[in-house]
Amino acid sequence: MSAQLDEAGRRLLFTEARTANLFRDEPVEMSLLSEIYDLMKWGPTSMNGFPVRIAFLTTPEAKDRLLPALFDGNVRRAQSAPVIAIIGQDMEFFEYLPRLYPHAPENRKIFEDNEIAAQVTAFRNSTLQGAYFILAARAVGLDCGPMSGFDNARIDQEFFAGTHVRSNFLCSLGYADPGKHYPRGSRFEFEESCQVL
Repeated sequence: MSAQLDEAGRRLLFTEARTANLFRDEPVEMSLLSEIYDLMKWGPTSMNGFPVRIAFLTTPEAKDRLLPALFDGNVRRAQSAPVIAIIGQDMEFFEYLPRLYPHAPENRKIFEDNEIAAQVTAFRNSTLQGAYFILAARAVGLDCGPMSGFDNARIDQEFFAGTHVRSNFLCSLGYADPGKHYPRGSRFEFEESCQVL
């Protein structure tokens, strides 16, 4: 039988974890950033393509460069976070398939010759990796505030100019201020969302 997370692990990652809206004024140890990466990197992606690229903004100067690209509702959330991760996607991830998927290096041609397939695959798999990132951050004791609500083109110009990386979403990291949570939203029940065929 496969190993399973106990109830405490499930609470930590899922049932009691909350999206952080604002954070306490408490620094994040920089060693935790590599711990997050070293956990999330093992999550599966198509053909082990691994398109995710992450920029960790840890200084006031770096975060100030981000703020003009945020929609108004996200500015305060971002300002309170000790760390903001830009979860990006390398649109030419396929160039690394000979290294990451060595038993079929010719698969690079699938994407070299089909820009739409490359874009869809980069987006889908970097999004998956972003979800692994959130679970990994929770696993090392951090709270997360994933965010849309920003100008992708502006962030790409500011942080990824001259590269093939494009932003997907943002994720603030730190220790949540529990008094600033919204009431927890409801979820659909199994029968409302799922079919068993």
